Amino acid sequence: MEAKGRVFKYGDNVDTDVIIPARYLAIQDKKELARHCMEDIDTEFVKKVSAGDIMVAGRNFGCGSSREHAPIVIKEAGVSCVIAETFARIFFRNAINIGLPIIECREASQGISAEDEVRIDFDSGIIEDLTTGRSYQGTPFPAFMQEIINSGGLVNYINKEGNK
Repeated sequence: MEAKGRVFKYGDNVDTDVIIPARYLAIQDKKELARHCMEDIDTEFVKKVSAGDIMVAGRNFGCGSSREHAPIVIKEAGVSCVIAETFARIFFRNAINIGLPIIECREASQGISAEDEVRIDFDSGIIEDLTTGRSYQGTPFPAFMQEIINSGGLVNYINKEGNK
């Protein structure tokens, strides 16, 4: 599996309250909720993001509360992958559980710029910056975790496995 898209770049310690502000958490519709993704740090994000785009961030992406809303709105907004130097542990697990591909890579986090075009091969963990021609080696997920992501999340994976 691979992803390819334009980059939105953010810094360190992007917390879940910035990804989706708490004032919107009563919204039940995922598409409506996603209209508020990143609005407190990037008012143009929801206007500019297109299906397949990629987020790149620094250290500790997704820190803060344990709410699943954060990876859900990123995925629902159309982001195909988040690349970061590191992820907060609970965000990491929530992203896998809802089927949002994420990949850790310090060099890519530091070397990729906003608006670059990037392609990611999830099987190998190779991240290619098509704008600069540079490649980075990210940490690929084990096969079973890739299956969870490919299934669209843990619930879909369990349902699929139970029907075998």
